[in-house]
Amino acid sequence: MGADGAVRRSVVRAPAAVKRVDRPAARPYLGAGQQEPEVRVMDMSGQVAIVTGASRGIGAAAARRFAEAGAKVALIARSAEPIAELAGEIGKDRAVAIPCDISRFWEVEQAVQNTVRAFGRVDVMVNNAGVIEPISHLAEADPQAWGEAVDTNLKGVFHGMRAALPAMLSQGGGTILTIGSGAAHGPVEGWSQYCASKAGALMLTRMADKENREAGIRALSLSPGTVATQMQKEIKASGVNPVSQLDWSDHIPPEWVAEALLWMCGPEADQWRGDEISLRDPEIRRKVGVA
Repeated sequence: MGADGAVRRSVVRAPAAVKRVDRPAARPYLGAGQQEPEVRVMDMSGQVAIVTGASRGIGAAAARRFAEAGAKVALIARSAEPIAELAGEIGKDRAVAIPCDISRFWEVEQAVQNTVRAFGRVDVMVNNAGVIEPISHLAEADPQAWGEAVDTNLKGVFHGMRAALPAMLSQGGGTILTIGSGAAHGPVEGWSQYCASKAGALMLTRMADKENREAGIRALSLSPGTVATQMQKEIKASGVNPVSQLDWSDHIPPEWVAEALLWMCGPEADQWRGDEISLRDPEIRRKVGVA
């Protein structure tokens, strides 16, 4: 145990390396003072990624992007049909669909075990699944619905980490990526469960880093900003706070988030281990390679 109280473990084997090579790309128009994006190709060959909430939106985009980079992917979601279709699109030898409710630990644990049986290892865990409902003022919130949302947004992240960590530690390391939110840092009207659960999820990322960094675990959070997904449609329909007033054109595409998640698997993101990366930051967007 170190002076800071952290438990020290020796590293058995470093996680599989992520190769990076330059990728030529069309150059977007750059305004005065803007820097050109650093566009990269990440080689994830030989690695295995689990993506929760893979049936649509950020999760589906991330699964496609990781597969494109050479990884084998396990697609996790409650809805069986969409992930089965996505697995078929990616290829049966490179993707497996595993219906799973992340609010139930035993299901997540089984999903990780099934992934290891299918592909032999787990290198990346993407904790993406989340819900925004119920959107309501605290004094009017339905306690059961509120608790069920926390079961997904907070306990689901814990379940993903708890299920993946033993496999990662046994192989010498791995990367845990969690979708965060600016809501973790300040109250947003009508979002009591979302703000509270995202704040808790960020602390889980910090805990995973504190307890496991020296064992080869890379734990990072990504705050993407507002993304053009079904969740934003639900927010728009609520009309409760300023976020609901944003135009659809204000939201970034889920493919940008997928690109950021892939970039976070490489060494350039190591300075943010145990912390949150904001995709709103122009410098981060440049590093990731999005406009």
